[in-house]
Amino acid sequence: MQPLVRVATAEDVSALVALRAEMFRSMGSDPDVDPDWEQGATRWFADRIDDPRFRFAVVEVAGRVVSCAIGFRRDTPPSPGNPTGGDVHVNNVSTTAQERGKGYASLALADIMAWARAHGVRRAELMATTEGRALYEREGFSVHDYPAMRARLQDFP
Repeated sequence: MQPLVRVATAEDVSALVALRAEMFRSMGSDPDVDPDWEQGATRWFADRIDDPRFRFAVVEVAGRVVSCAIGFRRDTPPSPGNPTGGDVHVNNVSTTAQERGKGYASLALADIMAWARAHGVRRAELMATTEGRALYEREGFSVHDYPAMRARLQDFP
């Protein structure tokens, strides 16, 4: 059966949340440690599914969503490396465990990159796992000298 790459709809929100949980599991994180995040994620996806700044690409096989990727346009100031400013942040690139290794994440990511290019975006960024690096490198991503850093601004209860 041929995979179908398409833009997600409101009916796909639960699949996007499930694939996000799958992504966390594959990263060694336990998504069940606090199940409240799934309610928040469901609202987040539902609130943005039709927002033109976001692209939710899903790959469907035999009527079932098996992979996804998200891109969202960010408003960033111009810089020497990105003279027009703005970029796309890629997130939630995930495939169900039983469907990995079939190129579905590559299809979803390629859709996000084509969407970004079609909107004149000249730079994309993402956070990569070691396992995902080869996929991203094939799409033109590379590691830079300035790695992402994070700070927790508040403790969660």
